[in-house]
Amino acid sequence: MSPTFRALRNHNYRLYLAGSVVSNTGTWMQRVAQDWLVLTLPGTGGTELGITTGLQFLPVLLLSPYAGVVADRFPKRAMLQVTQACMALSSLLLGIIAVTGHVQVWHVYVLAFVFGVGSAFDAPARQSFVSEMVGRDDLTNAVGLNSAAFNIARLAGPAAAGLMIGALGDGARASGWVILLNAVSYVAVIWQLRRMDPRELHSPELRGRSPGMLLEGVRYVRSQPKMMLILVLVFFAGTFGMNFQITSALMATQVYGKGAGEFGLLGSALALGSLSAALLNARRVRIRLRLLVVAATGFGVAEIVAGLLPTYWTFMAFAPVIGFATLTLLNSANATMQLEADPALRGRVMALYMTVVMGGTPLGSPVIGTIGEQLGARWTLIIGGALTLLGVVVALAVFERVRAQVGAARPEPLPV
Repeated sequence: MSPTFRALRNHNYRLYLAGSVVSNTGTWMQRVAQDWLVLTLPGTGGTELGITTGLQFLPVLLLSPYAGVVADRFPKRAMLQVTQACMALSSLLLGIIAVTGHVQVWHVYVLAFVFGVGSAFDAPARQSFVSEMVGRDDLTNAVGLNSAAFNIARLAGPAAAGLMIGALGDGARASGWVILLNAVSYVAVIWQLRRMDPRELHSPELRGRSPGMLLEGVRYVRSQPKMMLILVLVFFAGTFGMNFQITSALMATQVYGKGAGEFGLLGSALALGSLSAALLNARRVRIRLRLLVVAATGFGVAEIVAGLLPTYWTFMAFAPVIGFATLTLLNSANATMQLEADPALRGRVMALYMTVVMGGTPLGSPVIGTIGEQLGARWTLIIGGALTLLGVVVALAVFERVRAQVGAARPEPLPV
């Protein structure tokens, strides 16, 4: 079997990946359909759309650390079936309300929040469950294949949703049918999880409930030089650099004078680069810290270069480079966090990682948006890239400081 797909030798992982492709495609379809549903309701607009998005991601930011504690206390395979069922139920209710013509915007708000709660508990369990399926030798490959599947869904899902909504009438009911299809897609994940052979899982011993479990996870991460370097890198890159919905939209409209269609093509170009990086990263067996630093540096430089490009077509041609650097950084960071984590703490470690990765964007988006308004669209990329490069310097300093504090018996070389 090709090194790119070696994790597929594992029976349980094959089942998991097959279910994930179906479910991720449905999720991306619902993202488009839910946004369109909000915009088709009377008296709604950008504000209501922003509230919906915020309510869906708010639980992830607030509950992920606690969800990591839960992931370390319960079997992740069983927990994932519960979280997938929760998200399926919220999609099913929203789809039914929309199809029957009774949907109001507050229904969308409530069910988006419920969906977000399910996502908050699903993410750390799902991230840490990968290492239980494949083990250390195939972990980086499995993380890469997961990202490849996610980006394939990111390319196919929105397009399928747009075609389906257009074919069914372009209204709230059409959006409802797409959302119902997503609800059905979760059955694929639950079914594949139930088909797994638990004897082949590398499951750690579960922890009973005890006071201070969350703080224990925080203290553990703070004592790990590699993990602290990664968290600083992804915080700066995620907060100031990965605001593609803002930066691409501003560049397409304000700088190049293009419309929604050209803006959509930029998203596809980014996804193409991300998919390429996912497949390439899947071939790696081990990840050096040098790769993380180089990927973060490359991402920062790529953003600055993109901000200086003269035409829309050069910008679109360069977009895959940004997608490639982004995915290389995130995949390498994800796999390293899992490989370095104590199995008994892996759920909490991945929850903290997801909180940093996802929590930075709501903090950075207003900053980047203000920069675009005051200085112009190009500066959103130039300053975002420069702050990412600053984050590399800060991350190296934090790495050295934590390493000195811990006084490791075998000092790690500087990742440069």
